[in-house]
Amino acid sequence: MSAERVKPSVNRKNRWIAAALVLPGVLFIVFFMLVPLFSLCLTSFFPDERFSLSSYFSLFGDVYFQQVFIRSLRLSLLSTALCALLGFPTAYYIAKHSRHKGMMMALAVFPVIRSFSWMVILGKKGIVNSALVSLGIFVKPQSLLYNEFSMTVGFVQLFLPLMILSLIGVMDHIPDDLSEAAGSLGATKLGAFFHVVFPLSISGLVTGSVLVFTGCMTAYTTPQLLGGTDTRVLATMIYQYAMSLRDWAQASVVAVVMIVVTMIISGVFNALSRKINPMA
Repeated sequence: MSAERVKPSVNRKNRWIAAALVLPGVLFIVFFMLVPLFSLCLTSFFPDERFSLSSYFSLFGDVYFQQVFIRSLRLSLLSTALCALLGFPTAYYIAKHSRHKGMMMALAVFPVIRSFSWMVILGKKGIVNSALVSLGIFVKPQSLLYNEFSMTVGFVQLFLPLMILSLIGVMDHIPDDLSEAAGSLGATKLGAFFHVVFPLSISGLVTGSVLVFTGCMTAYTTPQLLGGTDTRVLATMIYQYAMSLRDWAQASVVAVVMIVVTMIISGVFNALSRKINPMA
């Protein structure tokens, strides 16, 4: 049998093996994510078994929802920006200058503090308030919990590792020769960083930003613990409608809005990355 006849049969066999390996994951995603998501959308558009957008109009006309929506968007964007500012130099140091890269990456993702710990640290008798009062900055302890500040701190601590890992994965593949070549052409280290390293790291920055923003926008535990009942976001609002008010139709509408907004912002991040760096 000639090699030309053997090769197509081998390729077909490899494709069947690949399809068999991928099929369980695809079925899992379809039945446990896509089907519930489709059912959720149907519930929001057919509240009375007839197509209607009245639920969306009434929701966007609600002042309380508008406040929650703006707060969720603001906190998610702010937390994403802080994670980018803190994660970029950290990832650059780990990827390019650290001799113990594995240990540094482990420390970056190690869950040293969780939301419950922040409740102790930021409480009126916590470490932060005690230090501020001892230094004479404040006369009495301040309310650092159950507000947007504590939620932002929790978001940054929770999702900063995603930003760092996304950036390290890209920076590891940037050859050091490029920065050296830029230096030989007269560029300073700072200039080489902004003209070589930063543009080539845009893809990792966008990936990290999408992960952080999506996580912040859909997070429930951190806002529930650190935001309290007076600082609600979309995720806690969904829980309130579904579990407290038993209004599943309204909960599905809020969920659909949250999913659509997350997809739109993710698309904006990708569009900006292509505009900044067409090769990204």
